[in-house]
Amino acid sequence: MTDINTLIHDATIWLLIAFSIITWVFIVLKAIQTQKASKQSKQFVEDFWQAKNLNDAIQKANAEQGPTARIAQVGFKTLIDANEKTHQDLQQTWSRQDLLERHLRKQILTERRQLEKGSALLASIGNNAPFIGLFGTVFGIIHALQAIAQSGNASMDVVAGPIGEALIATGIGIAVAVPAVLAYNYFVRKVKSIGADLDDFATDFVSLNQKAGFQLPSATAGIHTANDKATLSSVKSELGKEKEVLA
Repeated sequence: MTDINTLIHDATIWLLIAFSIITWVFIVLKAIQTQKASKQSKQFVEDFWQAKNLNDAIQKANAEQGPTARIAQVGFKTLIDANEKTHQDLQQTWSRQDLLERHLRKQILTERRQLEKGSALLASIGNNAPFIGLFGTVFGIIHALQAIAQSGNASMDVVAGPIGEALIATGIGIAVAVPAVLAYNYFVRKVKSIGADLDDFATDFVSLNQKAGFQLPSATAGIHTANDKATLSSVKSELGKEKEVLA
């Protein structure tokens, strides 16, 4: 029985060490993913609103990567497909705005799921690691008490060593759980922040195309201004002013 208790205690510690390695590898990979997504999105939004017209914006969307660029790609593809439809199907009975908003929402959900992928693993490790450590500690204490009973000596010197070793599992469990919980909370907030930026861009994207009547061919001509250096940023400024009036 003593050998079994020792085996369970040691196996628990190794399991927690494995969880710790998984946690830190996941933290590094997730940090790279979210940082890259945030950087790509900010760069694309800046480039997008510097486009001279919608045709230029389409080219920029197709040339870049990242969550926001993919949302723009889906939006433009939806409008292009709507223009190319020569027959009415059930989907085309929707208004162009409803169709565009629907596809943008679906893409935003897809991007959020991609960014959230694997986060449940951190939550699971953070919630369960302390209990796994406590589980190992229980068997460690059983082993320690059995060793004390066999020695027939219950002095503090004899008791302190085995009990201290048993408590190591609980300490490791807590040490594994803390960074997992902190990382999970951080990535949840990070994904929410990126998601809010995607929602803002989608709203501006719909408003931009609404000004053009959701018609890409005629929209590009309408977006041109007398100044060749003018960009879609002027349109964005108008959209911002409209939001302030509505607010």
